[in-house]
Amino acid sequence: MIFDFINIIGQNQAIELLTQAMAHQRIAPAYLFAGPPGVGRALTAQCFIQLLFSHTNSFPPNSSSLKSRIQKRNHPDLLWLEPTYLHQGKLFSATEAAAAGVKRKSPPQIRLEQVRDIGQFLSRPPLQAARAVVVLQQAETMGENAANGLLKILEEPGKRATLILIAPGVDALLPTLVSRCQRIPFYRLTQENMKLVLEKVGYGKILDQPEVMEMAQGSPGEAIACWQQLQQIPADILEVATQGIRDIPQALTLARDISKSLDTEAQLWLIDYLQHCYWRQHPLIGVECLKHLEMARTYLLSYVQPRLVWECTLMAICSS
Repeated sequence: MIFDFINIIGQNQAIELLTQAMAHQRIAPAYLFAGPPGVGRALTAQCFIQLLFSHTNSFPPNSSSLKSRIQKRNHPDLLWLEPTYLHQGKLFSATEAAAAGVKRKSPPQIRLEQVRDIGQFLSRPPLQAARAVVVLQQAETMGENAANGLLKILEEPGKRATLILIAPGVDALLPTLVSRCQRIPFYRLTQENMKLVLEKVGYGKILDQPEVMEMAQGSPGEAIACWQQLQQIPADILEVATQGIRDIPQALTLARDISKSLDTEAQLWLIDYLQHCYWRQHPLIGVECLKHLEMARTYLLSYVQPRLVWECTLMAICSS
């Protein structure tokens, strides 16, 4: 069984708990994969589902066909949900929203409509596997109505069903939801394991980016996401923002360029990145800069006009 988890690095406790559950055929009706994003929670879920589904006549253990179907989310006994945006009455995942050019004014969430889909999915018996599996990625994004709907499902999920909730921790969900799940803990990786993972997936160059590594805080997935986001920021914006703003006119120009070129999510990411840059470059001045940037984050999340936010923030930093 360990072979299925061979690509999971630094999560020995989680692997041990899941393999023991399989070895003793004590599969819980619901699991909470709790830990920071980007450390292997979703990948571990895929491996666990492959184990659950491979114990049938349809697929032998470690079947490449089964693995592919799980990765592509097209197995008839798997329902994999992720947060969505609501646009003109339709739900879009983050990938679908980006492809369709949907403007994302608020963070995505798992919605009541999606939870209702779970009930319909579990109302029929499994078609190929021994049990049906539902995965809720970023389960912490559920609103109150969706969480209450899921609670009803968890009370009676069915004998041939397993739900996997992926969230940062127990505090991110309703206690009543947590109490119905077996917790599988995930942890941030050591520097050595970060190096192993990043080099294995072809992102070893990130190791030479101290700000990105600091932002990742032991999460390979977060390191890759930060690196990819960094590539999307126009070079001229990065150069001026990180090398120091000389005067008020330059601050106003930069504020215009940031608000025009980047959506809200990218602007929030840029705030994180600049905080790390300023702290590394100028620890004494950096404290004041961090305060100004943190206030900018608050205003952006409160839907204040972005250009105005950046003008005030960058002028304050320029005067620091």
